[in-house]
Formats: sequence, structure tokens, C-alpha cells
Amino acid sequence: MEENNRFYDRVRQTIEEHRLILPEEKVLVALSGGADSVALLAVLLRAGVSCEAVHCNFHLRGEESDRDETFVRDLCRTLSVHLYVKDFDTKGYAREKGVSLEMAARDLRYAYFEELLADGRLAKVAVAHHRNDNVETLLLNLVRGTGLKGLTGMRYLHGHVIRPLLDVGREDIEAFVAEEGLGFVTDSTNLETDAVRNKLRFEVLPLLKEINPGIVETLQSTIHRMDDAYTLYNMAIGEIKERVLHDPRIDITALKSLPASCTVLYELLSAYGFNSAQVKEIHDRLEGESGKVYESAEWRLLRDRKVLVLDRKSDRYECLCHVLPLDGFVRVTPDVTFSIHRSHNGKSFVIPRRKDTVCLDLEKLEFPITVRFTGEGDRFVPFGMTGEKLVSDYLTDVKKSLFEKERQLVVCSGDRVAWIVGERADNRFRIDEHTTHVLMIQCLKEK
Repeated sequence: MEENNRFYDRVRQTIEEHRLILPEEKVLVALSGGADSVALLAVLLRAGVSCEAVHCNFHLRGEESDRDETFVRDLCRTLSVHLYVKDFDTKGYAREKGVSLEMAARDLRYAYFEELLADGRLAKVAVAHHRNDNVETLLLNLVRGTGLKGLTGMRYLHGHVIRPLLDVGREDIEAFVAEEGLGFVTDSTNLETDAVRNKLRFEVLPLLKEINPGIVETLQSTIHRMDDAYTLYNMAIGEIKERVLHDPRIDITALKSLPASCTVLYELLSAYGFNSAQVKEIHDRLEGESGKVYESAEWRLLRDRKVLVLDRKSDRYECLCHVLPLDGFVRVTPDVTFSIHRSHNGKSFVIPRRKDTVCLDLEKLEFPITVRFTGEGDRFVPFGMTGEKLVSDYLTDVKKSLFEKERQLVVCSGDRVAWIVGERADNRFRIDEHTTHVLMIQCLKEK
């Protein structure tokens, strides 16, 4: 009983130290039926935490999966704990998404947890990961290859997920459930040694214990030190980002002046879905020819002269309007609105001197007046000049990137470009001493 009190006190200390559960919060306990989750539910109930439980049946182990569900139902009935049960076609989901069964089960489980937490009645979901799981995760990351973050182990609190058992080991849990007389079920796949994690658990860790009997505690302490180091590391990365990242551009010269510039670049780009192999290639070619584009699932990266330019992929970015009215507000793209109105060119009229606004001689315009993205071969006569210039050459001169060129809007009078939006008007439509009516267009961009 003294051992169990120590177990209870250690878990309660973890909860209080990391503020995992506030007094008024009700917690959802992920209950598989194994010793770990049974101990978690029991110790939280003993601590006076208001609990409900959830069991996911993934139907991956035939009769054994149904046995686990039956056990969990009986346990919750005995403890008077409300239970949610969800059945999943895990194999079908894995085929549909092209992921492993392990990943499919994880995705389905956590999506269901979020669904149960959505109405706010349940504050958090408690999962039964413990110290041994944490150490195994560290070793697994080392085997597969990892950055600094992979050495920090599991989080006590991550979003709505809490891990109250991270400071107790597997032996402590087994002793607790035995002393309390709590039943549990065993997942037979946890006893197989074909999975990498199980090889670490049953083969590698026992060998390490021959060298250091306290290896689990030692590695747990290492994880805590690495977590502290990672916190300081992130503070330094935050300061570096301010020096080199000017959304959506990364200053190549500033980046190259830094020590460990490839690591810094990885920290900058991994947030946008670029992997380590891509980052290394990008870093190796910082001095290469401009125009190279790299892609992640949701972003594109362009090396453009002395900067790297980020651009979010979006099927929604399109020209929503083609023919422009002569008055009113019109949504042109998802982030651009035009304010359009006609004015008399009287003595009181003052032409705005802003790049976001153009004033055109209404009588010189040919209808329809349209807006579109710039196209190949577009030409215009820059304001104040008499000769034609390719729009693409003008955009290059003002150092527009490839991504900016792709999204550059032009207002057209018939087939002729009248305004490169936000940049320069065509001299053929300028206001002069003969102008009587003015068409004013202002480009309003959402931040």
C-alpha cells in the first residue's frame, strides 16, 4: 500500500507541476483496457478528478478486439464511469488514405477525441503514455534519424491531450494495478518483436540495462534536459527569424552570414512542410540561377535573386470578376476588392498620388473595361512615356518575383492594358486638359 501511495503522489505531483488538470475541469480518459490506461483511470478517480472514458475498437485483432471492448464496458460499469465506444473500419481508412494501420488508428482515435471535446463539456483527454513509452520514443527517433525536437520526447500537455503518467514507469504501473486488485487485458501484438518499437522494448532496452540498470531513468533525465535546451534553442531561432525572414521572403545574404545556416533554414522551412532533403538541396543551391521553384504539400518556394520567396498554393486564387462596372465595389480576387466611381474633372478634382489608385480618362476608354491576370505578350505605354514596353519586362524591372508576376492584375480597355494594378497606368489613358470625366479605381487589399 505504501508503494501505491508513492505512485499516487508522484502522478498527482506531475499533474500539479504541469497544471494538467484544473479543479473545475472534467477529463476524458482514453481507455484501451490495458494496464496503463486502467491505472490512469483509477489514479485520476482516486485524486477526485471528474472523469468520463472513451474506448476505440479498431477491429484489427478479431475476437481480441471485442474482448477488450467487453472488459472496458464492464470496468466502467463497476466504477460508475460514463463510457463512449466508437467502432472504426481502420483497414478501409488506411487503404483510402494510403497510410499504415498504426497511423490510421492514431488519426481516427484523435479525431474522435476532438469530436467529443468539441462542445466544451470535457476539457481535456488523458492518455496513458508513461516513462518507458517516452524513452522508447526517444530511441525510436534516434534510430530513424531526428532533429533536436525528436530528442525532447513526449509533451506533458499538447493541445487538449495530457499525459499524467509520464513520470512513472511500466513497473510502477504494474505494481499499482496488482496492489489495487485491478484487472486488465493484454494486447497480444505488444508481445511480438517484429515492430521496431517492440524490438527496442524487448531486445535493445534489456541490453542497455546490462550496462546501466537505471537506463530508463537516465534517458528520462536526458529528455528533460534536452527539452530545456530546445526551449532556449527556440528562443534563439525566434530572434534569428526576425533577422532573415521578412514574410514571405528569406534574405539569402543574411541567412548565409549565420553559423549553421542550413539548420536555420530547416527551422524556417520545416514549418511550411519542406523536408530535410529539400532544405539541403535549397541550401546547396543558394548561389545558383534564379527561378528555381521547390514545392511542399501546401507551399511553393522560389529562389529569386537574393531572396527565397514563399507562396501558399491555393486553388481558390482566381479572378472572380472580369467585366468591371463604372460605379461601386467589386470583389476581384479572394484578397482584392476594387472601389470604382466616376468623377467630373472640375477645378476641385485632385488626382490621388497613390500606387493603389488610378485615374483614367473615361472618354478614352474602350468598353468593356475588364480585369484579368497579366498574360504573355501584354504591352503598355508607361505613364509619361511614348514607347511601348512589355508588361513582363516592366515587372522584372521593378523586381517582382515569379509568384508576384503570376498574380499581377491588369485593367484593360478593350484589348489594351490601361493599368498594371498597383504599379503604373498606361499613358494613352492619362488625364489631360481635355478630360471631362474621370474613372477612378482604387485597389483595396486585405492584409
